[in-house]
Parts: sequence; C-alpha cells; structure tokens
Amino acid sequence: MLVSPSGPTRPERVARGIELLTGWGLRPVLAPNAYARRGYLAGADELRAADLNAAFGDPGVRGVICTRGGYGAQRVVDAVDMTAVRRDPKVVAGFSDITALQLALWRGARLASVHGPGAAWLDERTPPRSAESLHAALMTTEPVTVTAVPEEETCGVRVPGRATGTLLGGNLCLIAASVGTPDMPDLAGAILLVEDVQEPPYKVDRMLTQLRRAGALHRVAGVAVGQFTDCADGWDTTVTDVLAERLGDLGVPVLGGLPIGHGHGQLTVPLGTPATLDATTGTLTVAPAVRPA
Repeated sequence: MLVSPSGPTRPERVARGIELLTGWGLRPVLAPNAYARRGYLAGADELRAADLNAAFGDPGVRGVICTRGGYGAQRVVDAVDMTAVRRDPKVVAGFSDITALQLALWRGARLASVHGPGAAWLDERTPPRSAESLHAALMTTEPVTVTAVPEEETCGVRVPGRATGTLLGGNLCLIAASVGTPDMPDLAGAILLVEDVQEPPYKVDRMLTQLRRAGALHRVAGVAVGQFTDCADGWDTTVTDVLAERLGDLGVPVLGGLPIGHGHGQLTVPLGTPATLDATTGTLTVAPAVRPA
C-alpha cells in the first residue's frame, strides 16, 4: 500500500513509482488519502494516521511504501496502532521525514524498515541502480552492501576502523528532533546513519552538537555518513568540515561517502538490523529487513 504520512505528493511521480513496482510483480494499491492536501501536509492528521493504520491492519498488505517525505510524520506517529504492527509485521520503505515514522516503529514494535526512495519516483535522481537497490532490499533476503564513492561530497569524512551493531537513524534533522521524545533510540552499541538535505553547515553543526550534549553519541559503535545534499552556504566552512569535526573525535569508526540520502543515485539500506561498518575498506554491510515468505 502506498501511503503519504508527511507532505503532499505529485500523482505523476507516483504513477511512475506504480509502474516500477508493478514491473516487479507487486500489486501497489493507493491508500484512500494518498493524494490528500492540506497546506504542507498530505491531508489532515486524522486522515494520514488512518491510512497508516489501514495498511498495518490489512492482512493482504505485505509492505508499506511511503510516497515521499516533506513534513508531518511526527504529528501522527503517536496514533499508529502498534499492536497491529506487532501482530503482523510489514516492511516499511521511505526516507527523509519518514525517519520519524521509522524511529517510532522501532520504538513501538522493534520493526526493521528500509531507508530508500519513496513511490513518488523521479528517474533523474534515482536511476536504474537506485531502483535495483530498492528492489533488492524489499524483495530479497540477501545482505545489503554499500560502498563509499569518491564522488560523494562527504567521502573525506572518515575515521578508520571496524564496528558492528544495529543500524539506526536516517535523516539527521529528524533524529535531532526526536531528542526528548519516546522515539529517540538508545544508540549505545549501534551504528548511526546520518544524511540530510538543504541544511547549511551551521545547522548541521547545531544538530550534531545537540546530539552530543544530549548524550546520544556517547556510546555509539560507529557512524555511517550518507549524502548531505545542497548544504553549501556563503561561509568558508563546509558541511564536510563540520561532519569531520563533530564526529571525528568520538573514538569510533566513521565512514562518509555513502550514496544514501537525498542525492543522485540514492541507494537503499535496511534499518534496525545488524550491520558492519568497515571504515578501512569503505563498506557498510547490513542484514536484510525482510524474511523469506
């Protein structure tokens, strides 16, 4: 089922996503309010929560794919029927603002999910390799390996070493916004994934500093740094400078340059499953979020 828990979506992009999913042998169904609009929200909170609960409560639905991010998921996560989620676990795919939903599902049901493109597909940003990556994460039980690439702006952010732990996180802005809420995960022993878009370096600094001061990063096992897209501003300090400074002294492996996030060629990774971060060889390997049928 295709749902819109956050911002309003574009039907023409969703149509492309439906075409893609259908080509994989899936039967995508639009949630009743998937195209609703209310300002910057995809309809009223009640409608968005109802669509999520309809998807989680329908035994015929085996996966939940969010159309896009934007803003609004935090407004409805407390209304999600976690009993239904625990009773019939389903893979949930999305990223950006959907990080709020994924953190809530981890807190309420220990549900593994998938950090990857939504159903509002844009071929210019997510070429065939992005589609293949999402397909593999959704429909196979093979581990997912993502390799750092020199073309990514964050590739210079690296502290060598190897760490294992549950991969948690996603969009940095939503992780920081979860501090003080029930959904902020305990990152002790975890590998933290961070990525973001259109956040200038000083705001990235502020969010990472908040996480540090809140104690969230004190016992993290490692940090996987994805794409920080369109984050430049007029100052000399770059987002890479900030990431290297704020993460480089944690005493754990840090690997940047991962094509995970809002940038071109976005790849998909599971969240909430065991992972190995090897910052020496430049790879992140994550156990699958789905099980054999």
